Amino acid sequence: MIFLLIFLPPSFCQSFMPITSPIWVRPANQEEFARIDYRVMRHAFDSQNELGRLCDEIIYRNDLAARLEAGGLGPVRREVPVTAAHRDFAKTYRLDLIVADAAIYELKTEIRLAADHDAQLLNYLFLQGAHHGKLINFRPAQIESRFVNTSLTAEARRELVVDSHRWCETDQGSKLLRTTLLNLLEDWGGFLELRLYMEALTYFLGGEEFLRHSPLRTLHWINLAGHRVQFVTLKK
Repeated sequence: MIFLLIFLPPSFCQSFMPITSPIWVRPANQEEFARIDYRVMRHAFDSQNELGRLCDEIIYRNDLAARLEAGGLGPVRREVPVTAAHRDFAKTYRLDLIVADAAIYELKTEIRLAADHDAQLLNYLFLQGAHHGKLINFRPAQIESRFVNTSLTAEARRELVVDSHRWCETDQGSKLLRTTLLNLLEDWGGFLELRLYMEALTYFLGGEEFLRHSPLRTLHWINLAGHRVQFVTLKK
């Protein structure tokens, strides 16, 4: 049975973490975030009252940002890019609003908020190293909103237990798969959206066309479950 504990010291994470953004959210406690949010929500309700509930998301974003700036709750950053990179792979996300460099807001125009929206904002919090954010949905007759919070730090997301005792590296591709994922986890940490790891793995393994035409000989199963990473090979 093989277990590997990955732990990178804070100095390593801060110096080499390949996640970049022109704006970094400063740490804000629950009380400070609540004070900011009280003012943000007042302007959000005013925005919907004046514009109605059927506008496009970008209209609400620009209107809310202008109201916040006019109300002295700045700076208000719009469409802030955050890029996760590993070697020559990179994926960029865009955060709707960062208010006072301390609070992340994701705006929606959906019938109702769903679990996927929470996961999206949580992914942004992890990428920014932030702990508090909020979803605001302008489509319902009355604005729908909810907080998304996490206590996980960048350092804690790198404390991973790797279980490989049922993993068989049957060929070079199997070895590359496991090694590449561990390198990604070392760079980015765990807990980010699964699609990010999958897109990076597909890229480094030769792309979708290569995988589509590769003969199926062995089924590998990988489970990213919080602090535990499990590699399993399934064979007849």
